[in-house]
Amino acid sequence: MKSTNVTRIMNLVDQSERFKRQGHVGGVLWFTGLPASGKKTLAHLLETRLFNLGYQVIAFDSVWLRKGLTSDLKFCRLDRKENIRRAGELAALLSGSGLIVITAFISPYVEDRAVAREMNNNFHEIYLDVPIEICEARDQRNRYKRAHLGELTNFTGVSAPYEKPLNPNIVLEGSVLTKHECVDYLVDYVNHNFKSA
Repeated sequence: MKSTNVTRIMNLVDQSERFKRQGHVGGVLWFTGLPASGKKTLAHLLETRLFNLGYQVIAFDSVWLRKGLTSDLKFCRLDRKENIRRAGELAALLSGSGLIVITAFISPYVEDRAVAREMNNNFHEIYLDVPIEICEARDQRNRYKRAHLGELTNFTGVSAPYEKPLNPNIVLEGSVLTKHECVDYLVDYVNHNFKSA
């Protein structure tokens, strides 16, 4: 239930002033893809590269969020929806203050990603397209194996669906490109799309 007695106080520092000082606009780079497709690895490699180039940047992933802000949520459909809603709200808050926010979430449902996009003015969906067989082979935590054995329920790609993005800003073929090639491409993308006017 939404609060009805909350009044928003406007910031005295204009968003455009923040962007000007930082030398770039804020925005969200939202990684999505199957478990073990490489989202978290790419997100944190990209964060490091952009930080070293002088960008104000932060990366966070589902594990980071589920240890704090969404620790009350499980993996049923409604809780997954709420997990992505909270991630989208956090990304909007941070990107609105001028940060480049890099998120790494399976975010398996088109509808939930659309909600996150709606919250963020400068949202870029990055689909990490990796065949499930490769994801299974990469899975060091054996989650796919456990899901096939019935030990993990509601596991995306096995006992829960993954809906491919309908119109992502970027598609990275993670089984073809190396992680460094992916990061190089994304740095170039940020350089062209996040510079302030």
